[in-house]
Amino acid sequence: MSNSGRKKPPLVADRRYPKGAAKPKPKAKPKAKPRKVARKRTRKPARKRNFIVAFFLGIFGLIFRIVWGFSWRIGLITAVIIGLAVGYVAYTLPPVDQQFDGRARGSVTLLDAKGDVFAWRGDQFGGVVTAQSVSKHLKNAVVATEDKRFYRHFGLSPRGIASAVRINLREGRGPLSGHGGSTLTQQTAKLLCLGVPYDKATWKTEAEYEADCRRGSLARKIKEAIYAMAMEAKYSKDEILTIYFNRAFLGAGARGFEAASQRYFGISAAELSAQQSAMLAGLLVAPTRFAPTNNLKRSQDRAETVLKLMNEQDYLSDSEHARAVANPAQLSEAAQKKAGGYFADWLMVTGPEFFTRDTTEDVIIRTTLDQRIQTAAEEAMRHIFETKVKEGSEAQAAIVVMSADGAVRAMVGGRKTKVTGEFNRATMAKRQTGSSFKPFVYAAALDLGRSPLDLIEDAPYCINVPGSGEWCPKNYTRKHYGTVTLTDALKNSLNIPAVKLAMDSGLDIVRTVAEQFGVHSDLAQGPALALGASEASLLEMTGAYAGILNGGSSVTPYGMTELRLLGASEPIFSASSGIGERVIQENTAAQLIWMMNKVVTEGTGKRAALTDRQVAGKTGTSNAAKDAWFLGFSADYVTGVWMGYDDNEPLKNVTGGGLPAEIWHETMSRVHEGLPARPLPMRAPDPSLAQPVDSQGLQPLFPLGNRPRTTRDAVDSVLKDVLNPADNR
Repeated sequence: MSNSGRKKPPLVADRRYPKGAAKPKPKAKPKAKPRKVARKRTRKPARKRNFIVAFFLGIFGLIFRIVWGFSWRIGLITAVIIGLAVGYVAYTLPPVDQQFDGRARGSVTLLDAKGDVFAWRGDQFGGVVTAQSVSKHLKNAVVATEDKRFYRHFGLSPRGIASAVRINLREGRGPLSGHGGSTLTQQTAKLLCLGVPYDKATWKTEAEYEADCRRGSLARKIKEAIYAMAMEAKYSKDEILTIYFNRAFLGAGARGFEAASQRYFGISAAELSAQQSAMLAGLLVAPTRFAPTNNLKRSQDRAETVLKLMNEQDYLSDSEHARAVANPAQLSEAAQKKAGGYFADWLMVTGPEFFTRDTTEDVIIRTTLDQRIQTAAEEAMRHIFETKVKEGSEAQAAIVVMSADGAVRAMVGGRKTKVTGEFNRATMAKRQTGSSFKPFVYAAALDLGRSPLDLIEDAPYCINVPGSGEWCPKNYTRKHYGTVTLTDALKNSLNIPAVKLAMDSGLDIVRTVAEQFGVHSDLAQGPALALGASEASLLEMTGAYAGILNGGSSVTPYGMTELRLLGASEPIFSASSGIGERVIQENTAAQLIWMMNKVVTEGTGKRAALTDRQVAGKTGTSNAAKDAWFLGFSADYVTGVWMGYDDNEPLKNVTGGGLPAEIWHETMSRVHEGLPARPLPMRAPDPSLAQPVDSQGLQPLFPLGNRPRTTRDAVDSVLKDVLNPADNR
């Protein structure tokens, strides 16, 4: 049934406690913490700001907001531009292996007669090395010296730049002048000239090109920084170091550490010791100044500084450092001798320009130089100047040694022998020859039929020279010796007989004989020609004497026997002799040698005599004793010596038979050590051919106008008779 309609009882909760039960005591309420009443802060009345201060603060605030607004935007734009520039340059950089050899010109390697290297010229490139293939000491030395944070920066070193600017300002220079704070990467960028190749149309010389690459302007520095960061983006650290190792200039024409290692130490860059590596790394700051071939002690001192840096940066232990300092690097034997400096310079000047001075290829030239003879000549000069010449004297000397065919075996162009690019007195100095010219006078006379035993009158003698008046030659002793043989006149270097003989033979003929023997200087036109009034170089005179030794044929002094390109199997050029056409008859040359032997055994050249073999020669002293000569030969070698002052000051108590003859003697004694003695190709004259003197003090020979000339002229005359018989009717 439904309960609808019933009144619903109210809902009442059940009693929790029965009736009569005690109600539990209510829990005590926790004591409320007293509320902290916030203290009402009384605000201090605002200080009234000065209107002017407020105004300027507002202005400065506005300016700051404007500047900051521009700065971060400009900075962002600059960063984007730099990033794009770096990215573009990195994209255009060539592969790393195309960056190693950037020489604009090639190298010339000079070999001596035995095939050993004795000198280099041009830009020597020893071959590609890498950061992994070189000695670890070299790698460490370069990093320690040039850029100790190389492996930690991104191509630029802000700390290094700031330090460099501070140093420059402190030293009174501009912020970009002097120290540059360049990283190794920046230095490599300079070596690459920021990717700009050498162009002859833009730069006259490679030196100008390199100077332009090293400019320190602000614009250049910015370009350099971008290029350096691009290299860091394109190449690895070791690849950048590899480029640097192959591009760096290290003095003496060495491009790259392999070339420098070979040049200075004769070993590969992979074999370098710590001290050798330190010496090469030390060259980077000033390659020419610190080159060990220029000043070994200075180079060693610089290397010691590098070793200290390596020790401080833990590349060398204390014991390794001490050992390296105690045993400094030394030059190789070839670099230490540096023999043939003057010889090499002469060869580079006289050789084919395209393959020597302006070569773009790597050229190898084999020469006639004998390093044993070169050393002998240098030691001989040094010995005489140390023992016979007054200390402090500025007198100079030069020596040339050659074979009878003109092959130059040694050349000393001055007292300083370890030089390159110096004034070469053997080839460049043109000096009066004095009596050393007289053999050409006697050669002409003998070739015309005279005998060494012919008599001639040594008495007062004067000549009327057109345009100059009367000229009366005098002997060096100011005495006269009466009737003498031609041999006596030559061995005692009498002037009057020489002039008489030259006039009788014909000055033109004497001049022709000298020129055909190789004395190409401007020869005097008057009778003073016979006394050596003309100037010539020592090389010319030595070559002319070689012509006498070889039997009367002309000689062209030469130093190159073969020229080839590096890697080529066939030579481009080769030579084996400098002998040219005959000048005088062989019999004439043999008799002249006999006369010149008397100069050494009995005459003015006694100091030149050798005890173990025959030699022949002639002294020479120019007008006012400004030049002193001795030239002569054995059966094996011809040697010429000149002595004098560069400023033409007269020598004091020196003649050709004095110090020059002694230098000659010392040179030839050393040159012939260990060589068997060979006789000179000389021939004594037939006594029956001598004739009495005439009223002019000279033996008659041929009727005037019927006198034969030199051999070459005689041949020309015969050919003329055959080809043009009508001309001789």
